[in-house]
Amino acid sequence: METAATRPLVDVDALRAFLTNHFGEERELRVERIIAGKSNETFFVDWGDQRWVLRRPPAGPLPPSAHDMMREYRVLTGLHGQGARAPHTVLGCADESVMGVPFYLMEYVPGVVLLERQPDFIARPEERRRVGEQMVRALAEVHAVDWRAAGLEGFGKPQGFVKRQVDRRMVQLESIMVRCRHLPEMVEVHDWLSEHLPPESAESTIVHGDYGLHNVIFKAQAPATAAAIVDWELSSLGDPLTDLGWLTAMWQEPDDPGDSHDPFSLTSQPGFHSREELVELYQEITGREVHDMPFYRILSIWRLAIALEGSYARFKLGVTDNPYFETLEQRVPSMARRCLAIASGERKA
Repeated sequence: METAATRPLVDVDALRAFLTNHFGEERELRVERIIAGKSNETFFVDWGDQRWVLRRPPAGPLPPSAHDMMREYRVLTGLHGQGARAPHTVLGCADESVMGVPFYLMEYVPGVVLLERQPDFIARPEERRRVGEQMVRALAEVHAVDWRAAGLEGFGKPQGFVKRQVDRRMVQLESIMVRCRHLPEMVEVHDWLSEHLPPESAESTIVHGDYGLHNVIFKAQAPATAAAIVDWELSSLGDPLTDLGWLTAMWQEPDDPGDSHDPFSLTSQPGFHSREELVELYQEITGREVHDMPFYRILSIWRLAIALEGSYARFKLGVTDNPYFETLEQRVPSMARRCLAIASGERKA
């Protein structure tokens, strides 16, 4: 009997029939899994001489509202021509009878993701400096998009956005803990966040929801240039400072306490901006008031920890085979302790 664990992530025959029906001709089809993301499954799809990227949810039980492929497809489609650096969509499929889950195809953007490993083109300090500048400028472009002109009315509820983030993630955490393990320090972080909510943002924008080097493709040559922002599954309309908090939370500095399993260590090398400099540059480019950054950074780390715990739960249930998830047994509690250290002032924001 076919189950979520045994069903192929991409049914090549079904995909071939779907593409042939849509485009009116059959071409050679090749599908290659990309072992890079830690959440949604991503594949290269070669349809004749065209290369696309396919995105689908992971296998196994999913947290409520997580891994919404059609939501990601909608925001990417809306962003086309609006000045944001995002891949163009090719085709979306909400019909689960095709492959068992919703999925979509988008353009393939060549380049590299700057994590852990340092490509030659950013070996010089001035190029590392450009990386931070590009990250902030690309984010500012997203936040400058007129979401109404992009057809994203109703894409989110800006009012009370941050409070809902805290409340909803706690519901998500509780549902994961029931299936996996109890994490008292993660609950303690939630309580701190609930007691330190910042004032409502005066201006709502499109927010990416998972903005960092791990989700930006850079051109593989100098000068360092951000080519495309990917992985929009958590995007919404809300407080833009949540994106800035996420960027700085995933941005390591040279004197940060060492986390041997942290994949964001690249920016701790000489030449990269500090977190404070990134915030100042964002404020300078956007003219937007920046406040409560420790809160936004803690919220970001906590949210990531919850997402990773969901992946760890799927690994323990045997519905995913990504070996990275085994490392999360210790990493998630460590992230909770990091949040509490920032909250107490023991670790700088």
